[in-house]
Amino acid sequence: MIDPIPLYHKMLQAMGPQHWWPADSKMEIVIGAILVQNTNWANVDLALANLRQATNLDPKQILKLSREQIELLIHPSGFYRNKSRSLLEVLRWFDQGNYRFDQMSTHYGSNLRKTLLSLPGVGEETADSLIVYVFDQPTFIADKYARKLFKYLGCKDTSSYHKLQTQIQLPTSFDFKDAQEFHGLIDEFGKLYLKNEQQFGQSFLKDFKLTIKFDRSD
Repeated sequence: MIDPIPLYHKMLQAMGPQHWWPADSKMEIVIGAILVQNTNWANVDLALANLRQATNLDPKQILKLSREQIELLIHPSGFYRNKSRSLLEVLRWFDQGNYRFDQMSTHYGSNLRKTLLSLPGVGEETADSLIVYVFDQPTFIADKYARKLFKYLGCKDTSSYHKLQTQIQLPTSFDFKDAQEFHGLIDEFGKLYLKNEQQFGQSFLKDFKLTIKFDRSD
């Protein structure tokens, strides 16, 4: 298992707090997490601006729109037909929980992630992003930047989201704010240094060694 805390502290010391997710509310995070799939934030911002103008990003107002209206509004984000379906289903799920994130978290308990993954268009990265940024629970988001970073740091298997995530061992002291910060640090680092291995070799992490924890049963 990999202990990510030394890496987290190194990045935080070098880059400073990121306070990362570009959103003004948790529901904007939910909507953004759906729209950002297979696109970039510039396109998402255009779609969010359309939704904001039409509904003020009020989920109840969005749910009053037709699929066709939503498709038109979110068109800049691409894959708008699939995303409109996913957005409606996810917002209906939150609506059933009265948008009370704490109560929903308590209600679903250890089944929260499984429940999120059962919603249309919600994969592992989206589910974990919602867990960290909306439900305020710590988990490691093994997105493409994380997989690339850990590959360059010598992690043997970063071939999939699941394979990297299961190698990361977060301590009980690592809270959701740390999880948010770590995700933000990795993504900002990725934009600067993870275009290729040569670029990574010019970063402050080029000589960093991962900390490996061994099970006593090994």
